[in-house]
Amino acid sequence: MGITELAVLRWLHIIAMVYWLGGEWGVFNTSTHVINRDLSMEERRRHMQTAYHIDILARIGIITLLPLGLHMGYLWGVQPYGGDFLIAMWVLAIAWLTLCVSAYVYRETDRGVQLTLWDEKVRFILIPLLVISSLSSLLGYGPFNVGPMQYWFSIKILLYSVTLMIGLKLRFIMREWTTLFRVLADGPNQQAENQLEQSLAFGKRLAYFYWVTIASVAFFGATKAI
Repeated sequence: MGITELAVLRWLHIIAMVYWLGGEWGVFNTSTHVINRDLSMEERRRHMQTAYHIDILARIGIITLLPLGLHMGYLWGVQPYGGDFLIAMWVLAIAWLTLCVSAYVYRETDRGVQLTLWDEKVRFILIPLLVISSLSSLLGYGPFNVGPMQYWFSIKILLYSVTLMIGLKLRFIMREWTTLFRVLADGPNQQAENQLEQSLAFGKRLAYFYWVTIASVAFFGATKAI
């Protein structure tokens, strides 16, 4: 059969999923050292930087999964929009990806914080759009096709939107790290230390649900069970 467009997209989709899940696991483990008061601030900051370096791969993965999935959905016939829609979708996805990477590059500055806020605003728009589209499709009103062995796509989009919600909260937590470490750079601060520990503890509990949801996204994508 040779190398087809769908095969290349599927390959990229697998890579994006691996970096997404693997990156989140790396951040989960590295973050433990960020709140370790027995370490020096220099060492804790180094672990925080490592977490950011790992996390950017997960962020790139989660963003690229959407255009890849919609593009493959068109080739599979479960979403009916190709042509100009796919071109516009890829342009917007690349713009979002550029914004995300820029926020990572400038993460230690006020500019980086502002870029991160813009990145979050994209998610505030995208999440409701995906939720409404997927639920509407499952009820038979479109925009995605539903029928025997086609429901999986709308379910996958719905689950993906849930992961964006969880990821948004985790973004809040990582942005809080930057702010708190600026406070701690001025000297010991018990309140900042407690806040850092509390936010990270909540984030770790949330991460378990995150992984289950990511695995569910992969399951429906791989099996196309319904």
